[in-house]
Amino acid sequence: MKKLSLMIAFAAFALAVHAQDVKFPALDASPADLAYFPASATQSAKKGGPSPAVIKVTYSRPAKKGRDVFGTLEPFGKVYRLGANESTEIKFFKPVVIGNKSIPAGSYGLFAIPNKETWTIIISKDTDHWGAYTYDESKDVVRVQVPVKTLETPVENLSMVFTPQANGAVLNIGWDKTAVAVPIKI
Repeated sequence: MKKLSLMIAFAAFALAVHAQDVKFPALDASPADLAYFPASATQSAKKGGPSPAVIKVTYSRPAKKGRDVFGTLEPFGKVYRLGANESTEIKFFKPVVIGNKSIPAGSYGLFAIPNKETWTIIISKDTDHWGAYTYDESKDVVRVQVPVKTLETPVENLSMVFTPQANGAVLNIGWDKTAVAVPIKI
């Protein structure tokens, strides 16, 4: 009887603990997003087939919120994580070429050094950390310079999208009044 009473007491305690409300966090101000090349890669996976993804970018999308972004919020000449929260990650499912440098399939950090007229795009072996605070230049795989295009209509949230090219794709990055295009050969 003593064992039965102990089991009932334990069960009642477990139910009471389990019944407490779980506190879920509020929606992140910079939601996470994905960009795929080809863009149809997710559709094949949804239909039960293998994903034909060649490249995937995982990043968070900070908002402009009336601020001047490049040169102010994100200073010129400093390494930027290309997003918010955790550093942006780019995954190549096949070997690619960026800036005449062959890059093996795998996951990499994606950073940039924004400047007024050009950006330095950085592919790094350094992944899975918060921001660019612990960025380590010695882990760079490639750096490539790309020209800045000024947009007439500002982009509210940082955005990335791939456009197909005959020999690969272009990763288009835009935020505020700034856009850059990173050619990737496949």
